Amino acid sequence: MSDETSITNAKRRVRLKVLRQDSREATDSKRWEEFEVDWLPQMNVNSCLEQIRRFPKTSAGKVVSPVAWEAACLEEVCGSCTMIVNGRVRQACSTLVDSLPADEPIVLEPLTKFPLERDLVVDRSRMFDALKQVKAWVSLDGTHALGPGPRESQQQQEERYALARCMSCGSCLEACPQYAEENSFIGAAAISQARLFNLSATGKSDRVARLESLMGEGGVADCGKAQVCVEVCPKEIPLVDSIAEMSRDTTKHLLFGWLLK
Repeated sequence: MSDETSITNAKRRVRLKVLRQDSREATDSKRWEEFEVDWLPQMNVNSCLEQIRRFPKTSAGKVVSPVAWEAACLEEVCGSCTMIVNGRVRQACSTLVDSLPADEPIVLEPLTKFPLERDLVVDRSRMFDALKQVKAWVSLDGTHALGPGPRESQQQQEERYALARCMSCGSCLEACPQYAEENSFIGAAAISQARLFNLSATGKSDRVARLESLMGEGGVADCGKAQVCVEVCPKEIPLVDSIAEMSRDTTKHLLFGWLLK
């Protein structure tokens, strides 16, 4: 980087336009507020919001309350900082400012498929309830030592690892045209997690319960096959493959499951 470029970047200001609302009930407080922060090398959207938190003043000089948003791991693992950045669902921690248009403000909005709590914070309880519905865990019989688990091949490990990368960020649900407040569709994330635990040597003990949960209202049959979930997944999880696999398994269980009872 040349000295001239370094000086230009040092003086650069990053503009942000944030959609704000004081609480879930205070719909009349919905408004846009614009801010400017100092550009820093390798800065991300999260660091922009941190600057606003320390100095909560709009571009017009008005002192306001700090913008509320969620963040935890800061390394694209927890999924809590998911929001809409320039019209696309992203993580604030991994969205670098330099990857966005420099001549336009960075537009930040909360996810639209979940109830709004405040500013960029939403209530994602529905997503976690869906994980409960499909029993996205390995059941254990007590806390006593059970000995070594079943051995798995390298191929099995690689297949499950791709699914285990899910961080419940909600990106797939935000992009899905089928996932809406008016219906009970559980979405690609929960369907993929059902596949993950059905592939587990110990987790498959609840395989039938998971399949039957996916056969009910809001299950895999309600998927509209838009396939946009896989396009926005930050972990590149094969969500479409998971939906196809679970559709096949639930159909087989519907037709032949009675033979196993």
